[in-house]
Amino acid sequence: MQFRSTGSRLATAVTAVLAVTALGAGTLATAPAALATTSASSGQADTTLPVYPEGSSLAGAGTSGFFTYDYVDADSITDLVWTPYHGGASKRLRHPKDGGYALAGNDVAVVGDDSWPDAMQSITLWNMADPAAPGVDIDLGALNGTYVAVLSPTSVLADIRKADDTSELRVVTKDGATTTTRKITGLPADATEISGSTVLGSSVLVRYAAGPPDARTGHRALVDVAAGTMTETYSSAKAGYNNDSGHLTFSASHVAWLDQDDTEAYVTSVDRKTGEEKKTVLGDSFHEWYYELVGDWLVYGAYWAPAKAVSLTSGETRVLDVTASESAPSADGSAVLRGSHDADGDGLFRVAADADGTPMVTKVAETGQVMPPLEIEQLHVPDAVNLDKTGGKVTLGWTLSRADAVVDVTLTHTATGKEFKKRLAAPASGTLFSFDWDGVIAGVDAPNGTYGVEAEATLLDGTGEPAYQGWLMNITRTYNPHDYTNNGSTDVLARDAAGVLWRDDLRDRPDYGQVKPAQRTKIGPGWQTYKQIEAVGNVGGGAVGDLIAVEGSGVQWLYLGKGDGTFATRVQVGTGWQIYNKLAGGSDLDGDGRSDLVATDSAGVLWFYKGTGDYKKPFAPRVKVGGGWQVYNQLTAVGNIAGSAAGDMVARDTGGVLWLYQGNGSGGFSTRVKIGAGWGAFSQLVGAGDLDNDGRPDLIAYGAGGTSVYRSTGYATVPFSRQSTSLYAGEGTKFNSVI
Repeated sequence: MQFRSTGSRLATAVTAVLAVTALGAGTLATAPAALATTSASSGQADTTLPVYPEGSSLAGAGTSGFFTYDYVDADSITDLVWTPYHGGASKRLRHPKDGGYALAGNDVAVVGDDSWPDAMQSITLWNMADPAAPGVDIDLGALNGTYVAVLSPTSVLADIRKADDTSELRVVTKDGATTTTRKITGLPADATEISGSTVLGSSVLVRYAAGPPDARTGHRALVDVAAGTMTETYSSAKAGYNNDSGHLTFSASHVAWLDQDDTEAYVTSVDRKTGEEKKTVLGDSFHEWYYELVGDWLVYGAYWAPAKAVSLTSGETRVLDVTASESAPSADGSAVLRGSHDADGDGLFRVAADADGTPMVTKVAETGQVMPPLEIEQLHVPDAVNLDKTGGKVTLGWTLSRADAVVDVTLTHTATGKEFKKRLAAPASGTLFSFDWDGVIAGVDAPNGTYGVEAEATLLDGTGEPAYQGWLMNITRTYNPHDYTNNGSTDVLARDAAGVLWRDDLRDRPDYGQVKPAQRTKIGPGWQTYKQIEAVGNVGGGAVGDLIAVEGSGVQWLYLGKGDGTFATRVQVGTGWQIYNKLAGGSDLDGDGRSDLVATDSAGVLWFYKGTGDYKKPFAPRVKVGGGWQVYNQLTAVGNIAGSAAGDMVARDTGGVLWLYQGNGSGGFSTRVKIGAGWGAFSQLVGAGDLDNDGRPDLIAYGAGGTSVYRSTGYATVPFSRQSTSLYAGEGTKFNSVI
């Protein structure tokens, strides 16, 4: 039987609210008057096995056949159908209005006047082992009783309410026109909410609630019908009828029932001889599970995975290779599973104890493919991911209940509305639909931040309702001081002869080993008013890089990055900067975690401006570093490229020789190291941040002869390795300032 954690109520025997049919029209006085047996087409092919009725649900199993029923809608069923195992036509039981069915694992079907078994009073017993036999009518209402379990084709166990409103268990037997009763002793006087299980031999396992009205507790008890007494009792965390999300089951060695908490469902089993109690976890409580006892083995599973059998004595677990959606117990101690077997295909399978007591699977009926409803069963989407720690990708996946579907995925950046869409086809095997997202939207690295991750699954044939799942995922990357779009990739700014500033957003990772631009965007005109523009990293306390611009008059302006590739309205942060002919910013030169700035005056003195993190006053008062810097015509802060205590700087002299100055961690530099000649071919050197995500900042060199990328090696003596790039291809003289 199935467990539904959504709150759907499953009776201890198979029952449902019945739809009105022609036979059931009008008010019915008693169940027997409205019941008839009719033959149903067996539909058997040329096979020795019976055919499981297509489109039907498993209702129960007897010793000589099985029961199925047909859904009309979510809350009702049509007729109950009996199919014998060893030949013969199927039999259809017509149902009464507002009635229900109950089964107990034997070949007897009970139809009554209420949709819940333990509320039935007027019942009819149909012996399907002898389909031609007439039904046996029992009026429990005349005894002030209700149904508990069916014991034989002529008798049931009933809950009889006495004059003092206490319960008494009785065996009620109908022999011809005579009804007799026999008392079962041992039931507590305050027991209520009594319901029963499968019959096994002459025993029935019942559940009931007992105790004071304000402290009712749940109990289970084995009833020895032949001896007329309760022989074993067991406590349960929940009251009897209120814990009807799973059925009672027992064998010669164990009793078991379903329990659950907020997160997991589990079966509680008790060894009938030793009293030892065990807990077998089925899985998440929101899934549907079936479970049965076969000897001292607990058989359980769900429709998406092969059934398992665990020995309650040794703990051994076996996979039965049957992927099933439903189960039912039988009075002979076996159980049946509806599903598919690796070797035998789809059908109905009996699980019974072999000669050594281990479970053995046998196919007992053919059937069409068992297809569960389309559902998204598991979500494989992380809450947060740093793409720089995962190689620039994140694996997203959804496990479906079936594979004949497609999944449409939409990722939406909640701050900007940018979307990524992808359709996932069925996997080659299994039902996990997944893909690796490279963090790119429309060819550009997607911005950091929160994304809505939505998946909608639909069947390939277009039938049924789509299955939907939504989740939130946060994307981050390592901070890049040269990033103005908050997507981790370097943005290079360039001013043309007309004073228009452009932004090229580079790919966050090399494409086939080459650094390439992804998108060029016009920032705006009017930038010719500045004699110097410098990328200075995050000096204003925001999440992205900022710009410093100096007018010819010496006024210094700060442009705070907004994170979308644009800049906030400029803020004046200084005057008197006309004395400087070179600026270099964006590198943490003193190791305090903030970007600093250096400047050289016309006398060749280098000055250090410590970053404050305050956009109103981004730099502390200057500190003199040293003189002699007039020999250089280019200064570039490149970050920590050689593993020193702080950020580094490269300086090119008038002869085109490039020198490395490693930061000493206090705003100064160690002795310079010559790292190469011929750098006079470039008009601009740009400390561009980490272009290839190897953890080290890199350099871009721009000139009339072309643009090159110089990857950092981490070695002070040979700090760069040159590579080609398509950035500014054919545009070596277009821009007068590259930042």
